[in-house]
Amino acid sequence: MKRIARIGAAVAGLAILGSGLLTVARAAPGDDPFLWLEDVSGARATAWVKEQNTRTLGVLQKDPHFTQFYTDALKIGEAQDRLVFPEFINGRLYNFWQDATHVRGIWRSTTVEEYATANPTWTTVLDLDALAKTEGKNWVWKGADCDSPSRTRCMISLSEGGEDATTMREFDLTTNAFVPGGFDLPRSKQSTAWESDDVLLVAREWQPGDVTASSYAYIVKRLRRGQPLDAATEIFRGAKTDLASSPGALSDGSGHRLMIIGHSTSFFESETLLLTPTGLKALAIPKKASLAGMIDGHVLIQISEDWTTSGTTYHAGTLLSVELGAMEADPAHLAPHVIFAPGPRQSIGEAGATRDRLILCTYDNVRGRAAIYTPAADGSWTAQPLALPDNSSLGVITADTHGSRMYVYATGFLTPTTIYSGDADTGALAIARTAPARFDASRDVAEQHEAISSDGTHIPYFLIHPKSMVLDGSNPTILYGYGGFEVSLTPNYGTTLGKLWLERGGVYVLANIRGGGEFGPAWHEAALKTHRQIAYDDFTAVARDVIARKVTSPRRLGIMGGSNGGLLMGVEFTQHPELFHAVDIQVPLLDMLRFEHIAAGASWVGEYGSVSIPDQRAFLAKISPYNNLKPGVAYPEPFIWTTTKDDRVGPQHARKFAAKLAAMHDPYLFYEVTEGGHGAGTNIKETSFTSALEYTYFTEKLMN
Repeated sequence: MKRIARIGAAVAGLAILGSGLLTVARAAPGDDPFLWLEDVSGARATAWVKEQNTRTLGVLQKDPHFTQFYTDALKIGEAQDRLVFPEFINGRLYNFWQDATHVRGIWRSTTVEEYATANPTWTTVLDLDALAKTEGKNWVWKGADCDSPSRTRCMISLSEGGEDATTMREFDLTTNAFVPGGFDLPRSKQSTAWESDDVLLVAREWQPGDVTASSYAYIVKRLRRGQPLDAATEIFRGAKTDLASSPGALSDGSGHRLMIIGHSTSFFESETLLLTPTGLKALAIPKKASLAGMIDGHVLIQISEDWTTSGTTYHAGTLLSVELGAMEADPAHLAPHVIFAPGPRQSIGEAGATRDRLILCTYDNVRGRAAIYTPAADGSWTAQPLALPDNSSLGVITADTHGSRMYVYATGFLTPTTIYSGDADTGALAIARTAPARFDASRDVAEQHEAISSDGTHIPYFLIHPKSMVLDGSNPTILYGYGGFEVSLTPNYGTTLGKLWLERGGVYVLANIRGGGEFGPAWHEAALKTHRQIAYDDFTAVARDVIARKVTSPRRLGIMGGSNGGLLMGVEFTQHPELFHAVDIQVPLLDMLRFEHIAAGASWVGEYGSVSIPDQRAFLAKISPYNNLKPGVAYPEPFIWTTTKDDRVGPQHARKFAAKLAAMHDPYLFYEVTEGGHGAGTNIKETSFTSALEYTYFTEKLMN
């Protein structure tokens, strides 16, 4: 079950960031002198990228710190004593593992009893390196859906180079092999759900053009074993103006199974349809809601907007349950029961289900709490707190939906992650294993402070620094932020950050700005669309607060963020260049007047707005980093990096931003990873290399 999320992402299984699409007006090509860089694989653009990479690597790789940074990052990434996070599948534990020998990785399994030993024996289920060599493909693991009714068949998702589009193949867990003549879905942005062991529900691009403007599927069909794709039977058709439509399945250890269609008109608004013997029936839940799982016939629903039903109002952020039988009998009239109703400074984190119980992690002022929830005969729930460390992030790794066993974790900025094994029936917990320390944290301390934003709101942030830190404004500091899509930033044991930055005396700040989910839906919605400037003001307020406390100064302050956080970096770069000396802009959105036409950008209208709506276009023009670069401004030298295979945000934003800086004769560093999708690389070597470049950059700018 993991993090509870909206129907569009969680049930549909799509790797998407954002929202739906309105018809938009295209900018005239002549208005953008760097439009040619949007041709991702064009000869001219490719030559430009190669030239930029050569120039940037010539600077950063030659720095005396780079080699050691790369060595340290790679050693941490490939360490054989890394924690192994397991996943329950049909009573066994599975794990995907990469190291120096298994560069692309192996999918492997073991027993619960073996996992409890100091050195478990693992059985290789699928060797991705061997498969890639045999097939001549750069396969990247994208996961396995093994929720077939028999729990012996999986749909394996493989990506070429890390892109979101995948190839899906049927795999047999009894033979540890792909099924000869089994389900085999060629490359597409697609999702599936098992209706039976011999029937899949599939959403994909059935014919060229059968995708939304966001590049996702909107037609769902039933595909029977042995049928060619063109013989599949259509069961639902959305519209090209939607975000996506996807099939889903909810099952529990008691044998219940619920088939659904998620019809996402935007990322934040969805219609949920139940697949019944008499056809599809709409489920009367709010559009901003998600089906989050099922436990012993109790269907879990999380709402992100207030919901009045059966004479009672439930507030946004609440987790509820409805009995499956009542839902199927009358999906238009539901009488839910409250599982957890968060307060104003609380939110829901990760969750997992055993046969009879729910393990739920929540956050109180960005500090983790966990409890086991048990349903009663009358539909109500009782909670039993779990004794886990305070001042930590807590999460559910996996739980046995046909038993009572569970694995949860606790992690903090300076505390190595610990995995606990437990029994949900008794609440008993025991330490299963703890990660080795990857850096010396004995000289550091983690604190929580608050900054005051432009509207008077208190913005929490974490400050990790040496105990001996002198408040003289001279401490090299990295400030990280995201602020979007209801994503929460919580304490985490960052091994590379610790080794390459904290251990060397650096300071780290994590900002919990609006747009995120730290305090539930309202915290997120405060920064939607034309209100988004408040998230940027929050981040600026945190920067000014650490400067006012004399932790650091603009000369020693750097900032870091990726994807939506890359947009945040670009806005801060253009709005407050005087506050920072280093800006690490990772896989970013930057051209907010054309983002709807780049990669999957049309899917994020619900978060950012659309240029087709005059007031939203005016706001986007005001904050768009690419469009607000101006000659004659003393910008800090940024490090901008992206990946060629990013088919979600796309490398176009980063390329054009760097090219415009070059045209203005402003300093910058640009690097494009040739593989990796929406991330830093496809394997440990590539991600370690990118990390070494980043911390070399920060060291040059802030410590030298």
